[in-house]
Formats: sequence, structure tokens, C-alpha cells
Amino acid sequence: MTATTTSALTQGSSPLSPEQHQLVLELASTLTPTQKVWLSGYLAGSAETAGGAPGAPPASAAEPATLTVLYGSQTGNAKHVAGDLAAAASARGLTVALTDMADYKPNQLKNEKFVAVVVSTHGEGDPPESAEKLHTFLASKKAPDLSGAQVSVLGLGDSSYEFYCQAAVDFEDRLRSLGASVVSERLLLDVDYEDQIPGWVETTLDVFEPELNAVTPAGGTVVQLPGLAATAPTAYSKRNPFVAEVGEVQKITGRDSTKDVRHVEILLEGSGLAYQPGDSLGVFFSNDPGSVDSLLEALGLDGAQEITLGGQDKPLREALLEDLELTQSYPGFVEKYAAAAATPVPALAELGEDKAALRSFLETRQIYDIVHQHPAQVTAQQLVDSLRKQQPRLYSIASSQQEVEDEVHLTVGVIEWRDFGREHVGGCSGFVRRAEEGDSVRVFVEPNDHFRLPADPGAATIMIGPGTGIAPFRAFLQERDAQGADGDNWLIFGNPHFTQDFLYQVEFQGYLRSGLLTRMDVAFSRDQAEKVYVQHRIRQHGAEVFSWLEQGAHLYVCGDANRMAKDVHAALVEVVAEHGRMDADAAEDYLATLRDGKRYQRDVY
Repeated sequence: MTATTTSALTQGSSPLSPEQHQLVLELASTLTPTQKVWLSGYLAGSAETAGGAPGAPPASAAEPATLTVLYGSQTGNAKHVAGDLAAAASARGLTVALTDMADYKPNQLKNEKFVAVVVSTHGEGDPPESAEKLHTFLASKKAPDLSGAQVSVLGLGDSSYEFYCQAAVDFEDRLRSLGASVVSERLLLDVDYEDQIPGWVETTLDVFEPELNAVTPAGGTVVQLPGLAATAPTAYSKRNPFVAEVGEVQKITGRDSTKDVRHVEILLEGSGLAYQPGDSLGVFFSNDPGSVDSLLEALGLDGAQEITLGGQDKPLREALLEDLELTQSYPGFVEKYAAAAATPVPALAELGEDKAALRSFLETRQIYDIVHQHPAQVTAQQLVDSLRKQQPRLYSIASSQQEVEDEVHLTVGVIEWRDFGREHVGGCSGFVRRAEEGDSVRVFVEPNDHFRLPADPGAATIMIGPGTGIAPFRAFLQERDAQGADGDNWLIFGNPHFTQDFLYQVEFQGYLRSGLLTRMDVAFSRDQAEKVYVQHRIRQHGAEVFSWLEQGAHLYVCGDANRMAKDVHAALVEVVAEHGRMDADAAEDYLATLRDGKRYQRDVY
């Protein structure tokens, strides 16, 4: 059911009863474009098989040519862009298969003729967790000859990182090397990509549509969406966040801790927002008013002056507070800001010519720092045009909705440091530290189907989450408690000090007493001369870890991707190799098999 058919549906033309007609209209008003695509395909497929035996193939003699849209997404952005492409393709009457790379069988690639790839990049040029299997397959000797296949690639990334959109570059290069024809120049988009997606969707389909119709005339409209879980219908999303109320905000690290971690409760009453343990909450925040005023003063600009942003006129100060990125710096700002300056800023102009020096310059500086250190004569509109739109921050949800109902809980580590003679805080974490009960905050739920509790309540879990990586495991345990799940649960947690940094200590010790937690091992790295981290506990208890895995336990890791997750994975490889009596390659294969079976899942950032 596309948006077009929904809007055209009237009672006069409908074969439905009045009651059925009203139900369809109510449902359609709540669906996202991706959900409409799924429903359209489901109904079309049902209609095709209705005239014959259940499961019989369609009466059409020819299989319709299919556009396969593969997405690899870390935070949900690539998934939504792929969904937009699939919805638009379906609206044109094309047959489309929209598939998460995690659920795609790599051997199927040899059968594809028309492929669109949408993939994000994270870390040091790495593909998302969900795309690693296909990424590795394409580089292996098992990859098939793709001569005759036509492909188009879109990459999402962050230009402040050295390996900008590297995963997309890798996918296109490897597909091309296997013989595929790249039918449109790849598009690599920065974090403020939203406005460029509609044009890319139309251009991409303009390229594919004649080729698809040349193989099979238009009319095959079955939409297949393997691996794409339909989420609960809601009117709220990243594009239309819910304005929620902040409830309790409580510091949960000690007075002498080197970390400032806040437990945050946000009220969702009236939103209809539903979430599962493992999902994330997207948070749009307000920038610090004092810092914004200081920036305006440094540039000699009037905050009340009207500017245009996204086709709307508003005061400059309001745009700086609510809409624009001021804490994360990136190359595009330096280039545009320097170009807009009425008087040249030599230091910034020189940086623009040296990418390595520019990255080093940006690493410790916020937008505020750049402006204060290099004040330039720019107009209010020029400043706005130099900045990119604020992107929401995603936080792993730290609660089960079965336990807290119309609330959602987060565990937020405040990012803070001192440099250039001033205190610095992260954009969203600084907002959290300033927030008071009753304040407003714009939020949405971002589902994460690659970080889910076992469907079997009797299955065991091993949860490894140092620092704020503990958040989803608090949600997991609340959920298992509410469900009365009888599977064993093992938590491995780490932080610097027992007395200062044992997050949710009372709750977890209560779960130990009740038996919900079968065991808990902790690694407080600074409480002894030799530093001890969670990976050391994994090696120390390697025999038990391997035994749990052999008996069917599900393994979860949450937290820092650059160091912790890699160290934990290395420890797991050692444990499996030692106690499974196999070499390192076989141990890697063992863990890869767990991943394929959704028994080794990671939420890393």
C-alpha cells in the first residue's frame, strides 16, 4: 500500500465495508514509508496466491526483474535511506527486495542483476556490524563473478574522520572488481545528509527503471522485504521526534569519581512510543545558552537577527540553540567559515590545504573554540550556512518497558575536559547535566534488531558491559525478570573504582540475591596495582565461558568499539582456541558461527 494509493482511497471506490475502510485509513495514517512498502508487498503476495493452492507461484509466466536494495546500518540511518529507496521503487511499480546485509545470504549475490547498496561507516573506516559478513565475503575467494550485474552505491559517514565513507568505497571497488557495472557515480554523504536523499532516490531509480522494465515490463509489484522487521506503528521518528518531559536526572558515580555518569528518566506518556531491550533512544538537545551567547559576542552578531534555515525564518540565537551543531567540529565548517570571512583568516586557509593538520586541529576543538580563536567578520546567515544541522545522539536504552511502562531510562556519561583556558562538555551529555525535572527534550526510538534477548526464555546469556555499556543489560535483566525467564544470566562489568563507579550496584546485587543473576564478575581497573579489565575476567574464567557457549548461551558485548570491543573479541578467540582445542582461525570461525546464529551480538560505538 503506497502513500499514493492510500491518499486516493475513498469509500465510494472501495470494495471494503465501512468498518474495514475506516480500519485501513487509521492504520495507513500511522505507517512509515518503509512499513507501507512492507504492507504493500504482503498484500500483493497474498493476492497472487489467493487464486490457487496455498504457496503456489504467481500465474505470471515470467519472474519480474527485481531491484535488490542491501543496507548495512550502525545507527539506523542507512536502513531508513534504503527504506526510502524501496518505497519510491514500489510506488513506480517496480519489484524490490529490501534486505539487511546481516540477513542476506552472500551466495545469493551471483543471482543478482540489479543491486543498490546503502552502507554507513564507523570506527576507522569499518563497515557496520551487520555488514561485516558480506564485506568479508566480497574480499574472499568465494566471491562470484558478477559480470552482467548493475550496481549503485551510497555511503553515509562523518567527514571529521580520516576514513570518510570507507565502507561504501570498499563495497563499490569490490563489486566492480568482480565484474559488476557501476551505473551511477557513488554518492558519499556527511552526517547532514537528509536533504540530498530525495534527489538521489529519484536519480537512482531513473537509472535502474528502464533496465528493469527492459527485462520484464512494469507490473510486477510484489515487494519482498526479507530480514526487515516491522516496527510498532508510531507517528514519531527521527524526522518527527516526540517532545518528552525530563523526569529524574541523578548522578550515579561517587563524589571522587573521575567520571560523571547520569541516570536519566524521560517520560513518554501520550507518545505511543514502544521499545524493546536492545533499542536505542535518539535525543535532540539544546546547546548551552551561555556558550551560544559568548559565540555571538565574539562574532559581534545580534542573536535576534532573522536567518533562514531549512526554508524557515527564525532568530539566529534560536537556531544556534536548537538546530545547529556547535560542539562537534568538522572540516566543512572550517572551509565554509574561512571562505565567508570578509577579511582572510590565513591560519584556517592553510589548514584547509593540509588534511592531516586539519584533523589534528579539529580533534580537541569544538566549533566554539574555532570561533573564539579565529573570530571573523561574517554575517548571521553566513555563519548559519557554515554550520551543519544538529544530529541526534543515540543512547542504549537502560530500561524494560514492561518494568517502567511510560518511561525510558538512559545511562549517560558526561564528556568533559579542559583545554584552551575553558571547560568543555559534550553537546548532549552537557545538556543532560544541565537538565532539570520538567524540561522538554525531543526523542525517538531507534530499533536495533541485532541486539536482542534470546527468543527462548530458558536460554542463558553472558553480558559484557564495562562503563556505560552496562545500560542495555539493565534493560535485559528487567525484561527477563518481568517475563519470569528461567535462563541463567552472567554479567561481567568493569569500571575504575568499586566505591565510586559501581553503576546500579544495589540493583545488580539484588538480582544476585533473587537468583535472576546467576553470577556476576567485576573488574575495577584502578583498585590494585595491576590494571584489570573485563577481557582479563574473560580469560580468567575462560573454561566457564566456553562451557556456557557450548551449552547454548547467547553472548553480548556493549561499549567502546575502538579498544574494549576489540580486546574482548581477542580474549574470546583465545578462550575458544584454548578450551575448544583449536587454532586461532578455527576459533574465529566458531565465533562467526555464533554471530550468524545471532548468539554473539555487539552494540559498540
